Amino acid sequence: MQFLKALAAQVLGIGIVVVLTRMIPVPFAAAVALQGVTAAAGSRLLHQQKWWALIHLLFLPAAIALLALHLPPWLYLLAALLLALVFWGTVKGDVPLFLSSSDATEALKEIIDREHAGMLIDLGAGIGSVALPVAQHRPGMTVEAWERAPIPWMITAWRSRRLNNVVVMRRSFWECDLSPYDVVFAFLSPAAMRQLGEKVRHEMHAGSLFVSSSFPVPGWEPETIAQLKDSMATKLYCYRIQDEHR
Repeated sequence: MQFLKALAAQVLGIGIVVVLTRMIPVPFAAAVALQGVTAAAGSRLLHQQKWWALIHLLFLPAAIALLALHLPPWLYLLAALLLALVFWGTVKGDVPLFLSSSDATEALKEIIDREHAGMLIDLGAGIGSVALPVAQHRPGMTVEAWERAPIPWMITAWRSRRLNNVVVMRRSFWECDLSPYDVVFAFLSPAAMRQLGEKVRHEMHAGSLFVSSSFPVPGWEPETIAQLKDSMATKLYCYRIQDEHR
């Protein structure tokens, strides 16, 4: 479990700093920095994803800064609750919340127009930044938005309340069957792409299109790559599902 790995990495960092400071005098700022570096290195040894390293580096300095503010305890509880509801499965290794740019949404609209898509699914839809504009663009197309985190799911459900062609599901996209969809869209993370590629290979029907924002499927050759001009220089990797891939 990612939470236990993170805890182990932090304990490792604290333990090394405690031992070191008993042997030699170490300035407080240097000790804090060493703890973060050690915890980040420990997280990599425990095979956590790369983005966990940044969390470990910033965790102790952020905790010290917050303690210096003398905030009431209930604020910490509220912040923890809100973070849990937004990043629901992240501690278990799920993909964190990423928001697509408007350029990515516009590019996807052009893709589904060319595909004459009848059904589209957005895997890990977040707050609906892609699924809802696409559904408004093609009111005759059915759009499904799958999102497990409670707060993003609630936002998407509320935003889609007047759209008759949108179905919002509060479930993990790993549970869905991809066979009915003409276009599958995902903006996840490199950690998920190999496993998702296998799901796509076995479930999507021949001739359908899988579009991955920013992260390619390892070992797959995309039919096209759309290079966008947004601030993230996003690429949309478009994979045509062939009979031999199934």
